[in-house]
Amino acid sequence: MDKKLIISGTGCALVDYLYKPVYFTDEKFSRFMSLKPGDGGLSPGKLVFSEEFEKFSGEDYLAARERITNGQPPVAQNIGGPSIVSLIHVAQMLARLPAEVRFYGSKGRDAGADFIDERLKLTPLKIGKYKTANHYTPFTDVLSDPSYDNGHGERIFINNIGAAWEMYPEDLDDDFFKSDIVVFGGTALVPNIHRSLSELLIKSKDNHAITVVNTVYDFLNEKQSPDAPWPLGNRIDSYRLIDLLITDMEEALRLSGQPSIHQALDFFKAIGIGASIVTHGANPVYYYSQNKLFGRIEGCQSVSSKVVETLARNPELAGDTTGCGDNFTGGVIASMAEQIMQGLQPGENGFSNAGKNVLLDFEDAIAHGIASGGYTCFYHGGTFYEEFPGQKRQLIEPYYKN
Repeated sequence: MDKKLIISGTGCALVDYLYKPVYFTDEKFSRFMSLKPGDGGLSPGKLVFSEEFEKFSGEDYLAARERITNGQPPVAQNIGGPSIVSLIHVAQMLARLPAEVRFYGSKGRDAGADFIDERLKLTPLKIGKYKTANHYTPFTDVLSDPSYDNGHGERIFINNIGAAWEMYPEDLDDDFFKSDIVVFGGTALVPNIHRSLSELLIKSKDNHAITVVNTVYDFLNEKQSPDAPWPLGNRIDSYRLIDLLITDMEEALRLSGQPSIHQALDFFKAIGIGASIVTHGANPVYYYSQNKLFGRIEGCQSVSSKVVETLARNPELAGDTTGCGDNFTGGVIASMAEQIMQGLQPGENGFSNAGKNVLLDFEDAIAHGIASGGYTCFYHGGTFYEEFPGQKRQLIEPYYKN
């Protein structure tokens, strides 16, 4: 491509406080565990808002956290959130290429905002617009049990929305929608953006952008309608405007309202989503495509055996699984962007190179996602801070090749 490829994203961005180890089978933990979906209790792999947790438990959240964590401080503090973490990873993977990655979000006027500002200086991510709101900067406490799921580990998330309530569609400028790739990440934690997703997708497609949506556990809709599928926007026909949907297994089942992964994927196909990828922790990744971006393909890929083997031989290298899904998404988007930049131009039936239509390699993008998500297990938190441009790409490359 002759110009810079622009990727713009919005959605969840916050400060993660990681508590590890916290054992979900501990007796004192049991009284805080969820009894039914959306009740405000804690459940492995899921997210709950602190306000709802307080209603469920009848306790002040900070006091309950003190008990759950045995009064231990967090082992790590990091930039978190399905939008900003995945975009930081994209920016790191593309740092030496003609691309620019931009983030749009909302933060407060507090120590959390200062922390994010300082940490972002250590990354190549650009700011499209980072609004300063009146509420506190969003944060999530991540409770990590490394022994859960036969040693694969799992997390529980307690989210505090804060300034994300003050992020509105009008905070996204024209440059956002004129980007080559537009990404909506974890918008269920940015309620006003989430409710307007249909209109935002329409505007993105009107500007010929490739649209990517990566999801997060939608506690608000789960609480409001636990027996109904979660909505993405306010119009069912807006699904056809999503070129690529990336979810985990639980989210795929709740978005589709279906009981199995195969039925969920069939639902996504029937409703018109161009392509979808469904992750499931250490289990295989399922995917399909039926659009002009990747062509027609479907199947599943295993997670990185090299990551599993490396951690088995060297347990001291283990970090935690926080941000694995976010970095997976970043790896997929980075691969898509790099393929587009390899002399490919948008065409009527995919991308063209010297007049020949060429589709993006979907399975290669997924392989980059798997390697990126797997490598996250070697450090704490979702965001990796490089010592030099290209370092993270260099470290991930062996896992991608494997």
